[in-house]
Amino acid sequence: VPQVQPRAEELSELYRELSQHPGLSTACLGPDLTTQYGGKYCSLYTEWSQRDLARAENIKFCRQYLIFHDGASIVYSGPAGTCSEIKDELLSRESPSGMLKAVLRKVPGKEKEKEKQFLEVWDQNRKVKSIDLTALDKHGSVYDDDQFGCLAWSHSETHLLYVAEKKRPKAESFFESKAPELGTSDEDTGHPKKEDAPVKGEKFVYHEDWGETLSTRSVPVLCVLDIEGNSISVLEGIPEHLSPGQAFWSPEDTGVVFVGWWHEPFRLGLRHCTNRRSALFYVDLTGGRCELLSEDTRAVWSPRLSPDGCRIIYLENNVLGPHQQCSRLRMYDWYTKHTSTVLEAVPRQAWGAFPGIYCGALPGMCWAADSRRILLDTAQRSQQDVFVVDTVTGTTTSLTADAPQGSWSVLTIDRDLLVARFSTPSCPPMLKVAVLPAAGHEAQTQWICLQDAPPVPGITWGIRTLQPPPEQEHPQYGGLDFDAILMRPSEGPTAQKPPLIVMPHGGPHSVFMAGWMLYPAALCRVGFAVLLVNYRGSLGFGQDNVASLPGNVGTQDVRDVQLCVERVLQEETLDASRVALVGGSHGGFLACHLIGQFPDTYHACVVRNPVVNIASMVATTDIPDWCLTETGLPYKPDALPDPAQWTEMLHKSPVRYVDQVRAPVLLMLGEDDRRVPPKQGLEYYCALKARGVPTRLLWYPGNNHALAGVEAEADGFMNMALWLLKHLQ
Repeated sequence: VPQVQPRAEELSELYRELSQHPGLSTACLGPDLTTQYGGKYCSLYTEWSQRDLARAENIKFCRQYLIFHDGASIVYSGPAGTCSEIKDELLSRESPSGMLKAVLRKVPGKEKEKEKQFLEVWDQNRKVKSIDLTALDKHGSVYDDDQFGCLAWSHSETHLLYVAEKKRPKAESFFESKAPELGTSDEDTGHPKKEDAPVKGEKFVYHEDWGETLSTRSVPVLCVLDIEGNSISVLEGIPEHLSPGQAFWSPEDTGVVFVGWWHEPFRLGLRHCTNRRSALFYVDLTGGRCELLSEDTRAVWSPRLSPDGCRIIYLENNVLGPHQQCSRLRMYDWYTKHTSTVLEAVPRQAWGAFPGIYCGALPGMCWAADSRRILLDTAQRSQQDVFVVDTVTGTTTSLTADAPQGSWSVLTIDRDLLVARFSTPSCPPMLKVAVLPAAGHEAQTQWICLQDAPPVPGITWGIRTLQPPPEQEHPQYGGLDFDAILMRPSEGPTAQKPPLIVMPHGGPHSVFMAGWMLYPAALCRVGFAVLLVNYRGSLGFGQDNVASLPGNVGTQDVRDVQLCVERVLQEETLDASRVALVGGSHGGFLACHLIGQFPDTYHACVVRNPVVNIASMVATTDIPDWCLTETGLPYKPDALPDPAQWTEMLHKSPVRYVDQVRAPVLLMLGEDDRRVPPKQGLEYYCALKARGVPTRLLWYPGNNHALAGVEAEADGFMNMALWLLKHLQ
């Protein structure tokens, strides 16, 4: 059997090379300009992110392009200048005319001062405003996340809207006493001002937060900067039981439209949870009146205003249940106040028909110039495609059906110039542009590559579909199938008969799309075949597929992965004596199940922040509803622990099979993980050690559930690859 034993230096060189491929994050089109010969052109500003291993951080850089077009097609496009790194920008947004740009910037404090935040306004030639938000002290830190955060220009370009943490009164213990600080006394009485006087006994009060990656987010407020007057106001009138975010100016700038999340009786984790009760609201700037615009018993997000200011499109899910679902597309008419459903959830995916909407957000700019069509990207089984939706008729057309297969996503559309990102498992992200054809002709979209990324050599890939055997069919949702993406090394000593790494995804309601993924590509280059399994319950296959899994975790998903592995080992030339598992979160849950339920198949295992014991997780996670929902139990915020429910959770957990485990296990845990707290992995580590199973634990401080810190990600890859090479000898 050909052996692969690249030394650590070779592995680190390979990782260094592949991790340098940048990711494309945002794109913004400038205003149309006319040449002296009558031709039209515009600039395209793009932002990319890249791992800098030497600095152990993700860096951002920008690059500009020029696009010459005649309104129907792109005449010429190409880069303008080289890349330049962007430092300390938290948010940035071009004004509607494209003549101004707003930037939220962090500035390191001098000596012992805390970091500051500045809001800047730039015109075409210079910085025209720089406002020290920290010094103004009207609110806490500005939110730069994509859950609540926004930076929105008024249509008049005179005001900016953003979300920040509500200002907390200074607090001290009952026995602290300090001389009043200079400059805080009231001019009339000489006594300290009331708002500056610290509140006694509030120093250690607990403030709820919004969980994983949002632990500094507690009480968001909407804030408006008057650019001319240099003044900031915090909007009044938002009900106490709501946390506002994703805000924008209403037509005519009379008020603000926002998503409000209910936070009573207590906050649950919000990241990746598109099932939290929320609604669309309008708050009037003059009277502070707050008005409900959508149903208040659903979960809504991603509201987008049409260019003519008449319609708001948004996504909607049911409350509770699976964290990710097939979503509805809804539309609110600003003038008739009528809400319609543009697209319903799709029960089953079928080729040639719209697969359903499975996306974390709509593109920031998604409307066509006609204010009738919108663009979105969505999972279609194991690939991602771009669709145009007619919001009046509900008809959908794929813009990527005839384009190369892989992962397509919309970055922006402006004046019907369309900017997208495309990648495959063997090709890093590239930048594509097109002109959106007139209604009815969208299938003729011509994509032009503006920034190429050469394919990574030595990797072949394909998608295969699997049908569960009759005895493993779901009693209610029969006839479901699922996919897997198989990547193989096409060169090197193991190319003929490579060992196999099996990777189920986390979620469980997420999906591996046929796009660029660093770990699988790197493992393939090391000499492993990699099997990415989209078991039943994955997104992109219809809502029935999603609904089939809750209540069947630990059985249906485990059997799907095992069926896939056995089928691939039968049909492909792979080394069945060298098969290993790699998985994170619910993928780690499945990996731990598989090495316990099928100990003869697997010879090594690597898990990242795995769910090991649902019963012990329910009391410590930021998403206790997940533990009950996926076990098949109803979630109620006021429910007390129930022995029968705990038994059911334990029964579905991989820790139950730990006595059968023989494969050596490498665990990687994020110290700050709120989603699957590291106690889960420690529980498994202790159980394995007590049974004499070879195990090793890596503990990453400053890392949360994703283990996405540059240093942790790089160290994780090295340790994973060395562990797999060692134990698949």
